[in-house]
Amino acid sequence: MSVHAANVKKVTTQTLRQLKREGEKIASLTAYDAAFARVLDRAGCDFILVGDSVGMVVQGQATTIPVTVDDIIYHTQLVARGVERALIMADMPFMSYHSPAECLHNAARLMKEGGAEVVKLEWGALQLDMVSRLTECGIPVCAHLGLTPQAIHKIGAYRVQGREHDTALKMIDDARALEAAGADLLLLECVPMELAATITRNATVPVIGIGAGPSVDGQILVLYDILDIAPGKRTRFSKNYMAGANSIHEAIEAFVQEVKASRFPTAEFGFA
Repeated sequence: MSVHAANVKKVTTQTLRQLKREGEKIASLTAYDAAFARVLDRAGCDFILVGDSVGMVVQGQATTIPVTVDDIIYHTQLVARGVERALIMADMPFMSYHSPAECLHNAARLMKEGGAEVVKLEWGALQLDMVSRLTECGIPVCAHLGLTPQAIHKIGAYRVQGREHDTALKMIDDARALEAAGADLLLLECVPMELAATITRNATVPVIGIGAGPSVDGQILVLYDILDIAPGKRTRFSKNYMAGANSIHEAIEAFVQEVKASRFPTAEFGFA
């Protein structure tokens, strides 16, 4: 049953911080159009990500690299038309934030033209100053650590990050530095469960996981994965919520309810 009618208060970054403080899990999914955004909003998703995953699951690209700022603006506009309650987050695409001026310009476009309320950027050595600059300008930021798909041609494969002692310690330090720079959320992708739990305990901002185990503050998955319609093999940290569901609406509501009740993810959907 939809929770939308019972709770239409707009979600903000402060709402997400409050959920962390109160121990309530944060549920989120990707969306790329108004119709799905409306379903996610009514199902109780706390935020919706207009991800550069659009390149792979909608455009049919092999990676997220070809996605442009204009692509994300367009899809964020569509999502914004379907949302009343959920916070809207938009990805900053590959090479859209590799200088301070370019970063600020493109983040402003995502908010002014697209309707984004938070921008997400993948972590790299250059990004710390950019998080600070965006924060100074009043732009909320989600910092993405762990597996960073925009760097696929550098890392060589979609694989778990942070298993080695040195890289785990660096990720802990990076998370701390990004929060100090002003990041409003941290997102951990394909990170060992123990490492994700450590980062979450040390952070005062919400930590969202995708393939990071159950101990983070919230979960996000690609919508097309949980509906079992994404091209290619479904990632092992995702779950097919269409199995046993009578409708798309029911599948999405089941995901939100399982996250909120800490029934998803279980250890089988994480990495040691």
